[in-house]
Amino acid sequence: MKINNTEIDLVSIITPLYNSKKYLLDTYNSIRAQSYSNWEWLVTDDRSNDGSFELICELAKKDPRIKVHRNEVNSGAAVSRNRCIENSKGRYLAFLDSDDLWLPCKLKVQIDFMRQNNTELCYMDYGFIDEDGNKKDKVRTTPDSVDYIQLLRENIIGCLTVIYDTKRLGKVFMPLIRKRQDYGLWLQILKVIEKADRCPGVHSLYRQRKNSVSSNKFEMVKYNFCLFREHQGMGTIRASYWVSINILSKLFKRNKVRA
Repeated sequence: MKINNTEIDLVSIITPLYNSKKYLLDTYNSIRAQSYSNWEWLVTDDRSNDGSFELICELAKKDPRIKVHRNEVNSGAAVSRNRCIENSKGRYLAFLDSDDLWLPCKLKVQIDFMRQNNTELCYMDYGFIDEDGNKKDKVRTTPDSVDYIQLLRENIIGCLTVIYDTKRLGKVFMPLIRKRQDYGLWLQILKVIEKADRCPGVHSLYRQRKNSVSSNKFEMVKYNFCLFREHQGMGTIRASYWVSINILSKLFKRNKVRA
């Protein structure tokens, strides 16, 4: 059952779009199915050439809650997400990439948790699907809360699970880096608040695609070093130290993926 839109705060859903036509309709349907129905979906297309932009424009004609923007040139996910954030009108900002999915109670469960616990930055555990949308028997599990130093050890926060409260934090933007900009945003917020909190439950599904950046471990190490060095303002030695801690955290599975 849908809840009364006049009694709840608007949620702005932030989505960068690039060549995801194959998955886009499923992502939209997972948003449309939310029991928390007072949302707007802001999508910035990064010059897709597979028909993604045309499809999202068609969807927007049928659903006025979809707000479509397009970059003048291919600029990366950070620029796309920031354009969405800049144009958002909601109290709460939620993040969902154009190939991932939410389960129907995701927004309601998480917003209720944030209100009850006075939470400014919130994340959840999440499940996995393959490229064809088949659910995998594993879940990314995370601690009950995380602070700045803990997050430096490893980015345990899944972007598709995050909501932050702009009434408490203001609009906080992604660092303008090509990769790991979500990690940079969480670190930026955790410099000014004590901790982020985990909302119990698994209500998001991350799509694992072959040859993705996140599947290339060497590339991830390089991007983490650049994030620490350039965005976090660390010297070479300190940035190298935290990259080493990142690697050790993954080797010893501090935060587990469980079946």
